[in-house]
Amino acid sequence: MILVREIFQIKFGRMKEAKEIWKEMMKIMPADNKPRVLTDLTGPYYTLVLENTYKDLSHFEAELHREMSGSDFGTWYQKFIPLVDSGRREIFTIV
Repeated sequence: MILVREIFQIKFGRMKEAKEIWKEMMKIMPADNKPRVLTDLTGPYYTLVLENTYKDLSHFEAELHREMSGSDFGTWYQKFIPLVDSGRREIFTIV
């Protein structure tokens, strides 16, 4: 089992918008694969984290492809991009 963490640094003062856009995205995501959405309490301000678990890397890649090829993903993503300063992905093995 793996844990995938998508970490975004949201532009200063734009977190409320980013959270609203993620709420939109959660409505179009498959019910069986909705990430946990986290925001910062300490550390770098305006951090938005998405966490999800997968059986293995191949399942993660298949799910990523399924999400990105969905008809609504491109429209949603174009709304989210202007709110992000940077981002990264961390992948962990769950022991």
